This record gives sequence, structure tokens and C-alpha cells, in this order.
Amino acid sequence: MTTRYLKKASRTAATDEEETRHVVAAMLREIEVGGEPTVRKYAERFDKWTGEIIVPEVDILAAEQKLTTQVKEDIRFSHEQVRGFAEAQARSMQEFSLELRPGLTVGQRLVPVEVAGCYVPGGRFAHIASAIMSVTTAKVAGVSQVIACSPSHREGGIHPAILYALKLCGADSILTLGGVQAVASLAFGLFTGKPADIIVGPGNRYVAEAKRLLFGRIGLDVFAGPTEILVIADDSADAELVASDLVGQAEHGVDSPAILVTTSPALAGRVLALVPTLTASLPAGNAAAEAWRDCGEVIVVDAREEAAVVSDRYAPEHLEVHARDLEWWLHRLRNYGSLFLGEETTVAFGDKASGPNHILPTKGAARYTGGLSVGKFLKTLTWQRMTTRATSEIAEVTARLSRIEGMEAHARTADDRLRKYFPGKNFHTAP
Repeated sequence: MTTRYLKKASRTAATDEEETRHVVAAMLREIEVGGEPTVRKYAERFDKWTGEIIVPEVDILAAEQKLTTQVKEDIRFSHEQVRGFAEAQARSMQEFSLELRPGLTVGQRLVPVEVAGCYVPGGRFAHIASAIMSVTTAKVAGVSQVIACSPSHREGGIHPAILYALKLCGADSILTLGGVQAVASLAFGLFTGKPADIIVGPGNRYVAEAKRLLFGRIGLDVFAGPTEILVIADDSADAELVASDLVGQAEHGVDSPAILVTTSPALAGRVLALVPTLTASLPAGNAAAEAWRDCGEVIVVDAREEAAVVSDRYAPEHLEVHARDLEWWLHRLRNYGSLFLGEETTVAFGDKASGPNHILPTKGAARYTGGLSVGKFLKTLTWQRMTTRATSEIAEVTARLSRIEGMEAHARTADDRLRKYFPGKNFHTAP
């Protein structure tokens, strides 16, 4: 098998990582010490926002009045789709109890976290769908307090459609904050007095790095990087749709990878010719052309099995398949954030309104995790209960294993119970 790169990326997800880490670490330290006044300073500096941080109810109601009926209907449609999928996820998870041996009962509980922080990008684009994806899923999971943050949109406060979506989906508090200062406020409980147990939602590299540095102190959805798309296509694919979908994701940012893996050299050549034309037709300031120049790749392989291997190695955030025998691809592919089968679907559908969550792993993290789900907000807690009858059997094994490990104090906790519950009886507790 041979793999040929007709176009190779000159920029990777690791570019500028060190500089980003240094900036974010310094900001987090400053905010933890300086608290809310420091956050306000950063809000004014980066977002030109000097108004109230916690959005008052009257502003949320005013935002709704600014929206057309069609916009509100579309937001409600997307919310219903996402909620329906999340509810199905919740039904697939179960608590249980089981008697493993006579007298030994074990089980698990599914307990939601108490406070979830949802970050919603909103500076350059109005990421309405991210509000729906994060808050809706948290609420379906049973989170009692959902605190949402979104930056001022073009210096005018949170975009009205984002505010409407956040309220519709059940956010309990909404903060006009973006960037590192938003993540820090969620983690430290600034303005609300309720530190988040988990922070979810997409964001730029500074937001992603802030979440990463705070991991452990708080939980998080995924280790996120720039948005990615990989398209697998064979000679049956429509080159215009493939090119359109690559460009559609490249507009997220100048560092967004867009990759084509194909078994058809002719298709590869056609896509290479089409993409520059498509990016040139976009409005001024769109990032797609630069993203394609620096992060785009076109790879030609000999067979579909090789295409699957290449795709699994990338483990892309979004994976589209424009090829024959979609069932084969569904059962063969293993590493991706979300899979889009056939030309009839596209990443944009999943991003906005089809139902499955669009907050997904990037930078190869799909090798070991999926995206945001109801399960991310649930703690799987185990429990056990034992009768004295079960103790006699478990204690002997525990004592012997503990002594083999050299952990005498562990062994004696078992010995003590055997002596209490079965006085005068001899047990085999030495290895």
C-alpha cells in the first residue's frame, strides 16, 4: 500500500502551544489572586465590555424581543433535536445492583454533578448551537446549577440569539464573559459563588488551554483544539460537495485542519482545483483560505482499507464518508468524534440541528474518548454491602493478598472482622 500527499499541512495543532500556555497560566494566577476586579479588567480589555457581568432577566427578555419568529422557531427545533438525542443517551445508562456471591451485593449509581459551567463562544461568530449542545445536555443529565458564559458580541453584550437559546435550554445563570477570564470565573466560582464541578464547551486556543491547566481542579468535556474535518471519498463521490464540506469547516479558524483521504486521484485533483475557487468566493475576512493553505491536506491511497487506517491514525473530530458501502465504513472506522455517513449528511448538520452533540474531541483525542454526552455530567458511583457470611470468604482472600503485597495493616482489617464475627474459628489468612 502507498500513501501519497498531494497537499501537506505546514501548520499543526501544536503550533504556538508554548506561547499560549505561558499567557494562560499567567492570567489564571492573576485572576485567582485578584478575583472579580481582575476579571472585569480583562473583560474590558479583550471584549470592550464594562456592563453587568451577570445578565439580568430583563436583558434576556429584551433579547427575545429582538429575534424574529423564524429564528426562535429554528432555535427551538435544534433544542428539541439535541434534547431528544440526549434523553435517549440517558435512557441507555442504568443504575444496577447485583449479588455477586451469597451475601455480597454491589451496584452503581449515576449521580449528576452539582454545578456545570458551559462556555459558549460568541465574539466573532454567534455560536447559538454551542449554547444548545452544552446546556441542554447538562440539564437532561440532571445538573441542578448550570452557569453559562459567553463574550460580548461586537461590544454589544451577548448575542440575542445566544441569550434566548441559553434561557430556553435551562441555564440558571448567564455571565457576559469570554476567554480565559470566563473559564477562570467558572472554575473559581466568581460572580455566582458556585465553583463549577465541570466546564464544557468549545473555544479558542486560550480557552482550551485554560481548561487544560485547570483539569483536576475541575472536570472537563474534552481536551480541545482547532476544529477538524477529514473526508474519506472514493470515485463515486461528488467533488463539489467534498470541496464544499472541507471549506465549510475550514472557516472556523486559520488553524483548522481540513483533510481529504481518497482512493481516486481524479477526485483529488478536482477537489484541489475547486477549494481555492470556493474560498475566494467567501466574504472578506473569512478564515477558510488561510486555513486551507496552511492546514489543508489531500492524501491519495490505494484501497479503502488503507483509507480507514489513515483516518483512524488522524482520529479526526468530524469524519465524513462519501463512498460506496456505508455499512462497511460504519463498522470498520474506530477513531472519530462524530461520523457522517453519505453525501446526504454533512458536518454542518451535526453542528447546528440534527441532534448528536457537536462538542467533540480534537488533536487525536478521539483515540480514547468520545464527545460531550449526558455521561460527562454523571458520576458513576459504586457501592457494596456485605453480610457476615460473605465477610468470611472475602476477608480470607483480602488478608492473604494484602500480606503478599506487604500491606499488613490492610490484612489486619480483615483479621479483625473474622475474629469479631467468628470467634474461635480458624481461618487461612497467611499467603
